[in-house]
Amino acid sequence: MSRWFTKRLLILTLSIIAFILICVFILPVSVPIIIALLTAMVVEPLVKLVQTKFKWKRKVSVMTIYIFFIGLLAALLYYTVNSLIGKVIQFTKDAPDYLNKLSGVWIDLQSKMSNYTAGMPPEFVTAIQDEFDKMIVSLRNSLTSLLSSEKIMILAGEIPNFLVSLIVFMIALFLFMLELPNLKQMFFRHLTDETAKKVRYMMSKLNSVIFGFMKAQILVSFIILAVTFVGLLVIAPKYAVVMSLIIWIIDVIPILGSIIILAPWSLYQLISGDVGMGSKLAILAVILLIIRRTVEPKVMGNQIGLSPLPTLIAMFIGLKLFGFLGFFIGPMIVILFNTAREAGIIKLNFKI
Repeated sequence: MSRWFTKRLLILTLSIIAFILICVFILPVSVPIIIALLTAMVVEPLVKLVQTKFKWKRKVSVMTIYIFFIGLLAALLYYTVNSLIGKVIQFTKDAPDYLNKLSGVWIDLQSKMSNYTAGMPPEFVTAIQDEFDKMIVSLRNSLTSLLSSEKIMILAGEIPNFLVSLIVFMIALFLFMLELPNLKQMFFRHLTDETAKKVRYMMSKLNSVIFGFMKAQILVSFIILAVTFVGLLVIAPKYAVVMSLIIWIIDVIPILGSIIILAPWSLYQLISGDVGMGSKLAILAVILLIIRRTVEPKVMGNQIGLSPLPTLIAMFIGLKLFGFLGFFIGPMIVILFNTAREAGIIKLNFKI
């Protein structure tokens, strides 16, 4: 019996338990630090390139790349938030006109229903009117709940948390960029030569996979941006630039994505009587959803070395287990497992 309870088995069991505890309790609250570490690993080749090209010290190279990255991020956030706030302010100004227009559409719809249902049994007409009334009341309650002061206060209450996370991310990113070589040395100091060789192989493989993952996301996002911009140029040229950028940014949200913007917009146009524009927006939303769900697993699988089916399964399971972050964690765990198997760290050579 003692041959089953070896020291290696005990260490492996404790490692698995520690890994599960980290994933469940520590990982969700460490998102800014994890993203900062991953970002530092992604930009590390660029830091080395600048350091080699200009013969600069590492601190100067890190500060140059850091300032460029933060400036790019700040410009993107400023333009997006500024455009979004402008649209929200304009919407609040036009809201009374929209409500009046909806009231007129509802009155016109009731008169048309009276003409269409003329000669029908009164019970049937009453049932139809009751269903329409329930639908309108439900829609009004949903909009009221969405724009309620409580929801706005909850959203406003999340702003300090977001700012704190952003500050932590910026500070951690700079420190990780500075200390990344030292962290690698500290890590490899605790490994044997054979294990270090395997881990270096895994890290080189993961670096290529991370770059492939980023390339896949950028490629898919630009496809979404191009299709959205062209579609909105045809449907609503006035809002094509701003709305395509907003939809492009929001589309990274798993499962929902662009539907969050296009579905309410399409529904409003349909209710207000513009059936043509509402239908076009709905078709555009379906097209974007199809592109995201079919093209993304294929492109990501080609870039990170996984076939589309395991990629799709990993993204879905990761999303269910870890939320938004799991959308990226899922494929990474599969890649890490495959890389560890290729490096010989994990051996699965058995038959049943």
